[in-house]
Amino acid sequence: MEKNRGFEVAKGWEDKDIHMPVRKTARSAGYDVEAAEDTVVPPFQSGCKPTLIHTGLKAYCMDDEWYMLANRSSNPGKKHLVLANGIGVIDADYYGNPDNDGEFMFAFFNMSDEDVLIKKGDAIGQVVFQKFLYADNDLTTGEIRKGGFGSTSA
Repeated sequence: MEKNRGFEVAKGWEDKDIHMPVRKTARSAGYDVEAAEDTVVPPFQSGCKPTLIHTGLKAYCMDDEWYMLANRSSNPGKKHLVLANGIGVIDADYYGNPDNDGEFMFAFFNMSDEDVLIKKGDAIGQVVFQKFLYADNDLTTGEIRKGGFGSTSA
């Protein structure tokens, strides 16, 4: 079978009972993703870094595709969790990178006054696969990804 897009367990998580994301209905755009381990998300304070929630997963897609990490619609209201970056944009070449094998993680801020406990197996977000287009004057450098999380920015 040809591999176009999908999910795999990332290196280091093979024996941790990681579940593959699923779409809950026939017309769902997003694949629901679970937390790979228990994690405490502390209350937001000025200057704090977001809490990364491990998924234990990596995803692959075609060269002209990317995938979006989106928050669950219930997270802000019920758990006061917001994605630190609004949405996560993961490029096709993130898959299998040498830093973390392409494991994608959700970066959360907790907007409440108390710690929020995310338990292993809790649904934390969604992945939506997308195509992208090139601009007429595309100035792509042709660089090859050499790292993982945040490796394409200064």
